[in-house]
Parts: sequence; C-alpha cells; structure tokens
Amino acid sequence: MSLSVADAALLAAGPSPSPTPSESETPRVPSFQDAQESATNAAGWVEQNWSTWLAIGLRVLLIVVVAAVLRVVVRRAITKLIDRMNRTGQSVDGSGLGGLLVNVERRRQRSQAIGSVLRSVASFLIMGTAALMVLGTFQINLAPLLASAGVAGVAIGFGARNLVTDFLSGVFMILEDQYGVGDTIDAGVASGEVIEVGLRVTKLRGDGGEIWYVRNGEVKRIGNLSQGWATANVDVTVHSGEDLDKVKATLDEVAEKMSAEEPWNELLWGPIEVLGLDSVLLDSMVVRVSAKTMPGKSLTVERELRWRIKRAFDAADIQIVGGATAPVEEAPADPTAGMAAPSVYANSSSPQSAAASPLTPVAPPTSTTK
Repeated sequence: MSLSVADAALLAAGPSPSPTPSESETPRVPSFQDAQESATNAAGWVEQNWSTWLAIGLRVLLIVVVAAVLRVVVRRAITKLIDRMNRTGQSVDGSGLGGLLVNVERRRQRSQAIGSVLRSVASFLIMGTAALMVLGTFQINLAPLLASAGVAGVAIGFGARNLVTDFLSGVFMILEDQYGVGDTIDAGVASGEVIEVGLRVTKLRGDGGEIWYVRNGEVKRIGNLSQGWATANVDVTVHSGEDLDKVKATLDEVAEKMSAEEPWNELLWGPIEVLGLDSVLLDSMVVRVSAKTMPGKSLTVERELRWRIKRAFDAADIQIVGGATAPVEEAPADPTAGMAAPSVYANSSSPQSAAASPLTPVAPPTSTTK
C-alpha cells in the first residue's frame, strides 16, 4: 500500500494541534536516535577542546612540579648554609676562646631562627609566583589582582610601619648575632639577661627579677656584656707610708694562689696582674689589680679577690685606708650652756624692776570754795 505525497507531508508535519484547549498535550519521549545525536555532538565538542584542556593541564602540572622541586632544593640549600655557619662558628680564631664565644645551645637556637625565616621567605616567594602563573594559565587577568595587592601592601605598610620595623630589626639582630639567649645586655631602654629572642620582641630578665618586653625597633644600641671576655678590676688603697715592694709581693702571692685553685682557674682567662700605682695622694696610694675573666663573671672574681687581699693584708700587717672617716664621738653639749643667767629684771615685783619702771605722775588735789 503506497502513500501519496500529501499523506507523507502530513505525517512528517506531525499530529495536528488539538482544536480544544481542554485536552492535554502528550510529552514526547526521546528516541534512541535523539540520544545518539546528543552523544555525537558532545563527542565532537570534546574532540574540538581536548587539546586545549590537555595543554592547560600539562602546563599547570609542570608549574606545580617545578615549584615543588625548586622549593625543596632551596630549603635544602638553606639548611646546608646554616650548618656551614655553625661549623664556621665552632672554629672561630682556631682557639679554645673562640669556641667558648658561641656555645652549642646558642648556635642551635640562632640556626633555627635564621633557617626558619629564610625557609619561610623562600617558600612564600616560590609558591606565590607559582600561584600567579597558574592563574595566568587559566586566562585570568592578573592586573586588577596585582594592583589591589599593591594598594593593600602600601596601606598595611603605612598602618603597621612599627610592626614592619620591629620585624626587620629582629631579623638583622638574629642574622648578625648581636645577642642570644643567656646573654646579659644593655639595650638602652632596659638591661638584663636575655631569656627569649623573637622577631618582634626581646624578653629580658632584670636584676630584680622583672621581665622587660623590648620591641626590636626601639633598640638604638646594644651593649652585650656576655660576648668576648670581661675585666675584673680591684683598686686597693693603702697608707702612703707602706712599703710598695711588700704590697706588691703580697698581691702577687694572692694572685698566684687564686689562679691555681678551682673554680677560679676556669673563670680566669688570663693571669691576675698587679698593674701598679693608679694614683698617689698625700696620705694614701691606690694599687690596681686586674684580670680577664669569663663573660658575666667579673663581679664574682672581684668579690673573691677583695676577700683574699683583705685577709692577706691583715696577715702581713698592711693597713687598708680610704673612704669616709668615722666622726669622733664627743660628749653631748649642755643645753643650758648657751643660756644667760636669769635677770632680776624679769620679775616685775622685784625692787630692781620697780626702780626702773617710770614714775606715774600724781594729779594735784582740787580745792572747793564757797
């Protein structure tokens, strides 16, 4: 049975619309041919764009891999540099004194601080650059982002300039090894023993036990009393009539004996020397004794040296003079010594007072006449 051309056109046009609005239209079910057509279109779209996706993915993967490898290499290089600095610090001057200047614990803390700062800076720079490159790969315009970051950086720099100053000062203090934990320093605004060194704040323990928090940006000068060596100076004042040879021989004996005993032989980094007369007065003369000591131990050595010198001088009958002279006690003065004897004129009823008082004129008597 054959269809005419008109019937074929009507079948191709589909069912005619319902003349009544009350009838509902039956939903059209997708056929297998529609699904095949959709899959073909999707496959064509993927085939057209897969090369672009592959190129972007490979570029992102390459950036991430290069950044990770570079970060690991830089961190290892920083670690080796810090270790080399430690080995260099152990062989300062090639002597035992140089080895004592920087102890093991201080080197370890300083290395950790320096390594942490350098590794953090390197990681921030490498990973930040990689993130910007990845965003550029996805065709994202970085100009507004960089401009915003620049403006934000300037605003933060102006608003937190003190914080930035403290941070940079702390970094340079650690890099230059100006002081470390356990050192006794004079920071101008405060002085004491360093108990913690931070990138922004340094903690000091004062002589009275108080803790000072000193901002690194406020420190204009640093006096480190624990680096190198200290000097113990003792001035001995004796009478001008004492025998100088006897005084020097006694001091030399004290110095030799103290240098040979423990623990003073470890605290003393040089022989105790009698430098000679420091000053000569009419009734006294000053002899100075000096010695190099371990940092921070000068006061301990000075106290012990004074103790020994006093005992040796007492045994050698050498008199130590100087200082304020005690006043001679006198008998208390009589409080009535400066008072005059009582006068007879003080009593108004005495004959002397009556004789010295002016006479009162007597009025003449009045007469009455009749």
